[in-house]
Amino acid sequence: MVVVTGVKVLERTKKQKSSQNKKSKPVSAWDIVKVSRHPKRPILQDYIQHVFTNFIELHGDRAFGDDTAIIGGFARIGSQKVMLIGHNKGKNTTEHIERNFGMAKPEGYRKALRLMKLAQRFNLPIITIIDTPGAFPGLEAEERGQAESIARNITEMANIEVPIISLVIGEGGSGGALGIGVGDRILMLSNAIYSVISPEGCASILWRDAKYAPDAAEALKITAHALFENDVIDEIIEEPAEGAHIDYDQISADVKRSLLRNLRTLSNISVYELLEQRFEKYAAMGKFAE
Repeated sequence: MVVVTGVKVLERTKKQKSSQNKKSKPVSAWDIVKVSRHPKRPILQDYIQHVFTNFIELHGDRAFGDDTAIIGGFARIGSQKVMLIGHNKGKNTTEHIERNFGMAKPEGYRKALRLMKLAQRFNLPIITIIDTPGAFPGLEAEERGQAESIARNITEMANIEVPIISLVIGEGGSGGALGIGVGDRILMLSNAIYSVISPEGCASILWRDAKYAPDAAEALKITAHALFENDVIDEIIEEPAEGAHIDYDQISADVKRSLLRNLRTLSNISVYELLEQRFEKYAAMGKFAE
């Protein structure tokens, strides 16, 4: 492990990966799931307050409406102008209902894509903040093209001609996360999760009983350390042992340093190289050799 300006960064060597897992991997994947869902865990609004400045929210998908489960707009991080887009969870029952628990509908993903194309027009890097149990599965969302909107975002993000950094701060659930998650760099807090399905959903399918969710969590390899080991994510930002909710200022400072460092790195890459590396990154996922 190497310490860079206060942020613990994991280099891609087997020795360092092994030592990192031994040093700070929590007791179980299910422990991390519970921490990732902690009601006091920092959400997007907390990072907007502590990491970014001059945030100007932009509304609507210009087709149906404005989905408050995803918000986005212009912002600054340090002296760098960016387009910030993220899942919009709440911290109490009223906010959860108002923001649909961070579960976006098609208009949310279409709004996100509109803002990404706006960022490309103004040559601004994009930062996406992922924190959702998944896309909204309701009938009205399906009628308005939920699957198509997520698929289109994945396709379009592959060709966006500005750097994209995605940060998983809590739950990264299924297509709901992927709809804004095709980044040149995927960063993840150490007690966040990122998976194709929730542990409860997986357990219900495989064992017909959600009580096996802890076993599903282990099998799914949804933790930051497992995902880093399998080259799905690029960097882990370490949290306090009890979770990010223990020290908002410290985790915000570490997130800010990590984002700025990755922005500097990506700014030195030509558009052609950026798109090539992005394609190769995602084409390589899931490949393995014995």
